[in-house]
Amino acid sequence: MSNSAKVVLDKALTLPANERAALVETLILSLDKPDPTLDAEWVKEAEDRLSAYQSGELAAIDAEEVFRALGEQT
Repeated sequence: MSNSAKVVLDKALTLPANERAALVETLILSLDKPDPTLDAEWVKEAEDRLSAYQSGELAAIDAEEVFRALGEQT
């Protein structure tokens, strides 16, 4: 950790808990920036899967069957 980061951390640790929590939330959100390219890839994947399902190329499995099979694996 750099000296400037340590200074910020030391200062942040003197804040009340609710302000530290708000600061943490803001910092975490700053790390999680949307990736338009990745979002577009997921949209295309979802559209491709829907098209395959609608054309009969892809079969659906009932959720209860999936959960039952998963339960049998444990």
